[in-house]
Amino acid sequence: MKMIEIRWHGRGGQGGVTAAELLAKAAYIDGYKGVQAFPFFGAERRGAAVKSFTRIADEEINVRSQIYTPDIVAVLDSTLLEFVDVTEGLKEGGKVIVNSPKSPKELGLETGHVYTYDGTGIALKLGLLVAGLPVVNTTMLGAFAKATGLVKIETVQKIICENWSGKVGERNAEGAKDAYDACTD
Repeated sequence: MKMIEIRWHGRGGQGGVTAAELLAKAAYIDGYKGVQAFPFFGAERRGAAVKSFTRIADEEINVRSQIYTPDIVAVLDSTLLEFVDVTEGLKEGGKVIVNSPKSPKELGLETGHVYTYDGTGIALKLGLLVAGLPVVNTTMLGAFAKATGLVKIETVQKIICENWSGKVGERNAEGAKDAYDACTD
């Protein structure tokens, strides 16, 4: 397998940086030898558009730059589609996973194989909130596992429960599984 590059788009406070890191951990457990996860920081604040990145490969990764031509784009907040070209540089045949209650066709994205799931609805249903706002990073990890097949949902759930203990981890792991089941193309 060649190196797979993932670009995450979200808003400050939604957990995009954590999602990138947890995906790297899950990929490592699932047998990938090379993993990287890192944020792109500017003048971020809660609610501002942010990016983070994950790379996974069968061998050591020596690249240390932002990802400009991703294989996969994960969008934690569909309102970003209105003013950010999330598909910029997407490789031919690339995948776009969007947290949206809309169908992939309704989003009107003209680039990539598009997948959707209602991560916000799942987060609200399970009480996955920080400062009263839904946090959708763990639901995105479940949808990512379904859309790509690159990591197992069981591994994603294990990593989530290792990151957050007790009921919080269990609820987030449940949200990942619900998103896995709900993700459609």
